[in-house]
Amino acid sequence: MSSNSALENMIGKVLVQKEAELISQIDSAYEESLDNLESSRGKLEAERTRIVEAARKQAENLKRQIIGSARLAARNQELLTIENAVSKAFEEAKKKLQASSSTDSYKELLKHMVEESISAVGGSNAVIIECNKNDVELVRKVVSELQDSGKLQQAKLSDQHIDVLGGIRIKSSDGTMTYDNTLDSRIERLKPLIRKNIAQMLRGVE
Repeated sequence: MSSNSALENMIGKVLVQKEAELISQIDSAYEESLDNLESSRGKLEAERTRIVEAARKQAENLKRQIIGSARLAARNQELLTIENAVSKAFEEAKKKLQASSSTDSYKELLKHMVEESISAVGGSNAVIIECNKNDVELVRKVVSELQDSGKLQQAKLSDQHIDVLGGIRIKSSDGTMTYDNTLDSRIERLKPLIRKNIAQMLRGVE
């Protein structure tokens, strides 16, 4: 074999060997790339899941805030509606009470108020009775009738008038006891019950 042929064979073998090494390196790099891609895909999937979960939690929080705000707004509106209804109802009641102040039924009511008030501060105590200026004569008649019947002992009608719709305020002569039996105080005591009833009506509760 000539020296040229031997050299060519040697070069051929070297080329084949290098080609095999190169292919092996390419295959290794390819496999490594696939592994990296798969790893990246897993990381990307985990990141995507994390982002989606974070977005879901944020959406839930926002939903709860919106619902909470809506409920609060509805509750405030309900309270406003109730208060307006109560105020309107009592304004109407006040007008009717003012219009009935000259009736016999109002005189009977005053008589009952005086008896009830005297009992509250003690029947044997001297008392001072206060009323508005429109009811002075009517209260004077009621007091006189009760004294004549023996149901009322020592009572004095105050010269000072009080600014109320009607009814009386009575106090012991020494000022230690007072009983407010005016229409105004009675109305105020009714307001919580009226509010409750209106709220039940709004919510459909019998």
